[in-house]
Amino acid sequence: MKHFLKLLDCTTEEIYELLDLAATMKQYVKEGKEHHFLKGKTLGMIFEKSSTRTRISFETGMYQLGGHALFISARDSQIGRGEPTQDTARVMSRMLDGIMIRTFEQKEVEMLAEYGSIPIINGLTDLCHPCQVMADLLTIREHKGKLEGLTMCYIGDGNNMANSLIVGFLKMGAHVSIACPKAYQPDAQVLSFTEQYPGKFVMTESPEEAAKDADVIFTDVWASMGQEEEKAVREKAFRGYQINAELLAKAHLGCMVQHCLPAHRGEEITADVFESHADQIFDEAENRLHAQKAVMVAVMADKKDW
Repeated sequence: MKHFLKLLDCTTEEIYELLDLAATMKQYVKEGKEHHFLKGKTLGMIFEKSSTRTRISFETGMYQLGGHALFISARDSQIGRGEPTQDTARVMSRMLDGIMIRTFEQKEVEMLAEYGSIPIINGLTDLCHPCQVMADLLTIREHKGKLEGLTMCYIGDGNNMANSLIVGFLKMGAHVSIACPKAYQPDAQVLSFTEQYPGKFVMTESPEEAAKDADVIFTDVWASMGQEEEKAVREKAFRGYQINAELLAKAHLGCMVQHCLPAHRGEEITADVFESHADQIFDEAENRLHAQKAVMVAVMADKKDW
């Protein structure tokens, strides 16, 4: 695997390999076993969008892998002053061993990969959030023992999280059910991708219909970063798209609840549902570290070394 840009690029086998590697990374931490697969290597972390979990997981992960992470904000670099992405890619490729970028447009990530000569990792774009969904897949597999045959439900905005969850779970053999308002559906290329999985994908405007017989229900905030000015409009559009006790009653007994965080209690999820599933949600948050380490090792280390 040369880059990690979006799950649409990955085969089912590659995703399983990453999940197995993430589980190994987690076991190394639990056992206190040194695993310096990236010793002496430096990851440049470009943040055009702020973050908690992305920065901590990559920075801590690089430290645990024996390497170094370099934080680069748009405010403190030429990136924020209009330097072309292709020039940034070529400069950084001469000084770094890999780049993780958290930004707005997917084409910026793709251009870094096109013009650079080092591995590029997508830490988040408006199109997709593959790193988060690797952690999600890892968490569900830990709790349920499998991914194939499960039913994953997502309630809310058809945003980058919805896009990556749809792709990731379908590739893992799960059934996927999505409930979004008509004006907030997932990306067209993702919906086109679902046509490869007849009978395994349902999209509806009814949260109750989507949640029926679900094994795990995901949600995300109604207004993501950069959409704050739309908050009032979105609150009206998403009224009723909430994970609450009544909705969970439609799902399978023992249905998991997942949230990529931060969570707005009382909006996309009620406080009681969040707290009753907090252990699962914070397992998901912790798994960002292990999943991100697996991605870094897969693209930045020689396979013979791991």
